[in-house]
Amino acid sequence: MVNVSDIYAMGGRPIAVVDALWSDGAGQAKPILEGLATASQVYGVPVVGGHSNLRNDRPQLSVAILGRAQKLLSSFAAKPGQQLLAAIDLRGHFREPYLWWDASTGAPPERLRQDLEILPTLAETGLCAAAKDISNAGVVGTILMLLECSDLGGTVDIQAIPRPAGIVLERWLSCFPSFGFVLSVDSENSAAVIERFTQRGIACAVIGTTDSSRQLRLALGDEQQALWDLNEQPLTGCGPIITESPSPSGRGDGVREITLCQHSKSPC
Repeated sequence: MVNVSDIYAMGGRPIAVVDALWSDGAGQAKPILEGLATASQVYGVPVVGGHSNLRNDRPQLSVAILGRAQKLLSSFAAKPGQQLLAAIDLRGHFREPYLWWDASTGAPPERLRQDLEILPTLAETGLCAAAKDISNAGVVGTILMLLECSDLGGTVDIQAIPRPAGIVLERWLSCFPSFGFVLSVDSENSAAVIERFTQRGIACAVIGTTDSSRQLRLALGDEQQALWDLNEQPLTGCGPIITESPSPSGRGDGVREITLCQHSKSPC
């Protein structure tokens, strides 16, 4: 589920999965293999190969997934002045005691596949170019990663984040939803994007805006509070690195160089 979501979050469609499984005997491996087979059928993505080792001292799983996109959704494509949207499937429950919101187990497989199809459709129609699937960092942390990659800042209204009835806000902000995406969208396209999710029964709402400050602020009512300043401290280190060489004349007209990622000269 997690790896399939990664492909859809970039506007692609998954093609195949390869797994490497280590376990301490066949008893540990059997339920994992059964889960892989079930997920392969549910999401329509074949497991085409891999490796296994039944003589390890603990269970471990490594996954590689291949997908193809006609047009990308990218963490590096958000722009200042856009609206931040959160799309989350609220038709689920917490898998206690974990901070995992499960909206996939028991859901109709055809519905799950069609829900995910929204993402590449948004990319191919030009309604959205920047998106990211909500990870263990939660909604706000995932938005911060998106902003960092796009060299932006923004404001998030935490009360506007779609949330199931009866769920405490603090817990919801920390959870990892089985279907959850954040998107940065031009304001004139927001209504159309929200409608795509709403038609599938998925909650989607505008929860904030982007700007060029490289600072993330949280809003609650009329109050705002700074959460993170990317000018002072990176989060993942995958954002652009801005360096300025001094001006020979001392008048501040030096050269400003932007490297898209500190790990390479292209988006990582």
